[in-house]
Parts: sequence; C-alpha cells; structure tokens
Amino acid sequence: MSGLGFSVLDVVAEPYAVAPQLTARLRIEEDSGERIHAIVLRCQVRIEPQRRHYDAAEQDGLRGLFGDRERWSDTLKPFLWMQCNTTVQGFTGTTEVDLALPCTYDFDVIGSRYLHALGEGSVPLTLLFSGTVFTKGSAGFGVRQVPWDCEARHQMPVTVWRQMIASYFPNSGWIRLDQDVLDRIADFRARRGLISWDETVHTLLADIGEVVP
Repeated sequence: MSGLGFSVLDVVAEPYAVAPQLTARLRIEEDSGERIHAIVLRCQVRIEPQRRHYDAAEQDGLRGLFGDRERWSDTLKPFLWMQCNTTVQGFTGTTEVDLALPCTYDFDVIGSRYLHALGEGSVPLTLLFSGTVFTKGSAGFGVRQVPWDCEARHQMPVTVWRQMIASYFPNSGWIRLDQDVLDRIADFRARRGLISWDETVHTLLADIGEVVP
C-alpha cells in the first residue's frame, strides 16, 4: 500500500442526533489499488486560530483566552477541539464516510468559548488521522497503521456552528458551576422571590452596578 490521502468535503450540523453534533464528510483515497477490508479510524480535530483574521468585537471576546491583542503572536496557538473515531467499510481506490463530531456548549471548554466569540467568517480546522488498516488479498489478511502524516484542513463556516447550537440550545446556553456557588445563587433567588435564572443573574449584575441591556 503506497499511501492514504484524506480530504474534508464538508462539515454540516447534524439535525437528528441525540446530543449536539457536527458531521464531517470525508473522502479517503488509497493509491496502490489494493483492496481495503476496513479501517478503524481515529481523528484529532484541532482549531488553528492563527489562520484567520479577527475584527474588534472578536478580539474583545477572545481576550479571556488569548490575552490582549499585543500578546497574540505568543498566545494564538493551535489547540485540540475534540477526539473522535469511526469505522470505514471496505473499498478500493476511493470512498466517502461520515465522521461524527460530538460538540458541547460548556463554557469551561476552550473550543466552545472560542467559537462563541466568533462573528462571521470561518473556523480553521485541521484533522489529524491515525488508526489501523485491514487489507484482504490472496495472501490473507494484512494489518497496517494509518501513516502518521495523514491530515486534512477545512475552513468550516461559523454559521454551521451557530446553526447547530441554535437547534439544540435555542436562544440559550449553559455554564457549569460549583455546587456551593449554585447553592448560594439559588438561595439568593429564593430570598428575592425571583422567577427565573435569567432574572436572578440580571438582578445580581444590577446589584454590582453592571449595565443590563
């Protein structure tokens, strides 16, 4: 087997998953003509923030991740977004396969914070592949590793991410709090007789002098 090549045809919001998910459509090419019986494929999806431009609003939103704009030459580095896997069925030459990209809107996750801060444009992704290739020929089964240098880049429109989030979290999001913090906020809500968590947070912000739209 001379080599495998990977490319990303598209990344779309998956409308029918139980949990938030994007789906990447991959094309896999094998150039030796050998029959591939199956591939157990692993993938690391990385975001490369240094590969795009940011307007003033995006720079403000990303300050918590990368610091002030003057520091970005040192801090704007690629980071791991997720790890995922799939099984590729047998093929010869070329095949296409869907790769599920499970997502979260947890703001403790750097990928969610980064994506939330983006307005327009695209998200620079790099997919790094590994795994095991099973072949079947006249000599029986063979086992090889996916070459270490197999990767693919893709510019995912920010609108794809926003479409997915809107379908699972319409006009909302969520943050994870320590239990003692949650208990204190719940006690504050009860003492003030506040109806909703939104009203509770608005009241807290108003109490410390923050302007609430």
